[in-house]
Amino acid sequence: MRRIAVINQKGGVGKTTTVANLGVALARMGQRVLLLDLDPQAHLSLHLGVEPAEVNLTVYQVLTELLPIEQACIRVDERLDLVPSHIDLAAAEMELASVVGREVVLRDQIAEQQDRYDILLMDCPPSLGLLTINALAAADEVFIPLQPHFLGLQGLSKLLQTVSLVAQRLNRGLRVGGILMCLYESNTRLSAEVVDDIERFLESARGQPVPWAEAIFFRTRIRRNIKLAESPSHGRSIFDYGPKTAGAVDYEALAAEVLGVEPPSGDNHKRTSPVRPGTEASAALSTAAPGASGDGAEDGSAASDGGEEGVSAAAGRVDAAAPADGQAGDGSTPVDGAAMDAAADGAGADVERPVEQTRQDASVPADDAGQDEAAENSESDQGEAGACQGMPQADGRRSC
Repeated sequence: MRRIAVINQKGGVGKTTTVANLGVALARMGQRVLLLDLDPQAHLSLHLGVEPAEVNLTVYQVLTELLPIEQACIRVDERLDLVPSHIDLAAAEMELASVVGREVVLRDQIAEQQDRYDILLMDCPPSLGLLTINALAAADEVFIPLQPHFLGLQGLSKLLQTVSLVAQRLNRGLRVGGILMCLYESNTRLSAEVVDDIERFLESARGQPVPWAEAIFFRTRIRRNIKLAESPSHGRSIFDYGPKTAGAVDYEALAAEVLGVEPPSGDNHKRTSPVRPGTEASAALSTAAPGASGDGAEDGSAASDGGEEGVSAAAGRVDAAAPADGQAGDGSTPVDGAAMDAAADGAGADVERPVEQTRQDASVPADDAGQDEAAENSESDQGEAGACQGMPQADGRRSC
C-alpha cells in the first residue's frame, strides 16, 4: 500500500481539494483507496458528503482510544473509504502529550490495513503539530500542493526541514514524492517565475542526501476553476458535480500521473517552463532544509482549497465577455440588423440601438451554464501579476 501524506502548513493551498478529488479519480481507475481526514475542521469529510456531527466513530477515536481503522471507515464511493474527522480531534494533541510513542500512534494503526488498500491519502491540518508528525511518520511519500505565489514559497523551506527531521528520527523511508501546482494561472508572469524557481531548486537537489532529492514536479497543473470551489458545498467530488470541467480533467490527469500511466492528451499536461540545471534558485528558496546544494522552495493556494478568488476573477469578466459588433454573448447568434431597420421603417420611429447597449445586452449569459463557462474560462485577477514586483532575487534586488 502506498501511503501518501498531502501536507502544507500554509492553509488554503489545495490540500483537501486534492485529497478528495485525487482519491475519487484513483478509485475510478480501479485502485482501492483509503482517505484519512486528520484536520479537526473536517473539511475532507464535508467535501465528500459526510456530516461530522452525524458520525460517532472518527479518527479521534483511532488515535486516542486505539479504535481499529476499519471500524471508523465509511464507504463514500466504489472502492473508496473515508475515516472522517471531528472537532474533538483538536484536543488529541493534548491528550496524547503523555503517551509514550505518541508520534507513531497512527503508523501502528495503519500497519493493520496494509493488505486492504492500494493507496492511502492523508489530508493533514495546516500546521506542523503532532497530527502532522503522525502523518509523516506513517507515510512513505509526501505530496506538497502549492499555489504559484511568493508567500507560498516562503513556508516551503520550513516544511522541508520538518520532513528532513522526521526522516532522520522517525521514518527513514520518508521522501517527498512530488510537488503539485494548484490554482494555476498560465497567463501570469508570476506563475511562470515560481514554476521556474521550483524546477531549478528540485534540479539542484538531485543526488543530494535529502528526502526531496528524487521529488518530481507534477506535469499536471490544477487550473483555477470555479466548480472546484463550489463542489464541497454540495458534498460531491468534481467528477460528480462537474465531470466535464477543467477541474475534473486536471485531477484525472494527476491520478494517471501518480499511477505512472499515460495521462489524457491536452496542453495542460505539458510543462510550462524548461528546467535549467545548474543554476541558482530564487532567494525565496534560500532557507531550504539543510543538506541540499541549492535554495528551498515554497507553496500556497486559495481559501477553501480551490477557490473564492475564482469567483471574484469570474465576476470581473463581464466586460471581457462582450462580443464583437453583430454577435450575441455566446458568439453564435448574430444580431439581425436588417430586421431592426425594417421594423424602424414600418413603425416610422427611430429604433436605433446604441452599439454599447447592444454589446451589454449580448454579453449577458443566457443561463447558468453560460455563467459557469464564462467563469471557468475567465482570465485570472491581473493583480497577481503585479505581485512579482516584490519578489527578492538572488542578488537581493526586488524586481521581475
